[in-house]
Amino acid sequence: MRKTFINTLTELAEKDKDIVLITPDMGFSVLEPFFEKFPGRSINCGIAEQNAVSLAAGLALAGKKPYVYTIIPFLVERAFEQVRLDVAYMNTNVKLVGIGAGFTYGAAGATHHAIEDISLMRSLPNMTVCCPGDNNEAEQIVRQSVNSNKPMYIRIGRHNRGIFDNNKIEIGKASVIKEGNDIAVISTSNMLPDAAAYCKQLEAEGRNPYFISMHTVKPIDKNIIEKLVNDCVEIHTMEEHSIIGGLGSAVAEVIAESGKGIKFKRIGIPDTFSHYIGSQKFIKKQFGLYFGEEG
Repeated sequence: MRKTFINTLTELAEKDKDIVLITPDMGFSVLEPFFEKFPGRSINCGIAEQNAVSLAAGLALAGKKPYVYTIIPFLVERAFEQVRLDVAYMNTNVKLVGIGAGFTYGAAGATHHAIEDISLMRSLPNMTVCCPGDNNEAEQIVRQSVNSNKPMYIRIGRHNRGIFDNNKIEIGKASVIKEGNDIAVISTSNMLPDAAAYCKQLEAEGRNPYFISMHTVKPIDKNIIEKLVNDCVEIHTMEEHSIIGGLGSAVAEVIAESGKGIKFKRIGIPDTFSHYIGSQKFIKKQFGLYFGEEG
C-alpha cells in the first residue's frame, strides 16, 4: 500500500507543481521515485516530526500542497500539538500520511503500535480521516486528496493488500462491497481482509452479511448507518485500533443518536496496550482480530 501511495503521488505531481513531499527521515526503499523525479519538491527534515508538520503548514499557507509521510505514532502523537494547532486549528491544506496502521510494526513494540490514531485525529475539528483498506482505496483517496484544500489524515498499512472493491469510491461515503440483509460487517483500514474472512464465517452460519468498507471514518457516512438501523440490521464493526474512539465509537454515536435499538458489536483492541512483540498476525491473534485475511 505504501508503494501505491508514492506511485500515485508521483503521477499526480507530474501535473501539479504545488505537490511537496516531506519526511522526517523515513520511507527508504519507498519514497525514492518521488525524490529522484522531484528533488526540488522533496524534503527530508531529519528526525524532527514536529518541525515536519509545522514546515508543511507554512508551505500550505504559501500555496503549496504538502504531504508529510512517516510512521503513525511519530506523526500523530509526537507531533500532536503541531497537528492540532498548525494544521487543524489553522485549517491548512496539509495531508498527513501515517504508515504502519495497527500492529503493522508489531515486532518494534508498543512505541510503534498505532492503536489510538483514529481516535486522536477524528477528535480534531477540520480534520478528515481516511483509512483505506486496500490498494484501490489508497490510490483513489490519494487522487481525491489533491483536490481538497482541507487538512486530511490518511492511515495506511505497510504491506500491499488484495483489491476487494474495484468500483469508484468517494471520500465520506462508505463502499458497499457486498449487499446483505440481516447483519452488516463494517470494516476500516487493514482489517478489511479479515472482515472478508469474517463474512465468510457468517455465511457458513447461514447469515447474509453486508460487507462494507468505511474507508472514511470522519466524516462518517451517517446515511448508510441510519439505513441499516432503520432496517433493523445487526451491525458489527471491525478495526485494528482501540475500541475507544475509533470506527466502533463513530458508528455507535450514530446508532445512539438515531433513538432506535439494534444489535451492535465492536471488534477491535480492548482498552489496553499490547505487551506482545511479534508479527502483525501473531499480535492480532492474541486479541482475536485474525480471521484468515481473505483476498
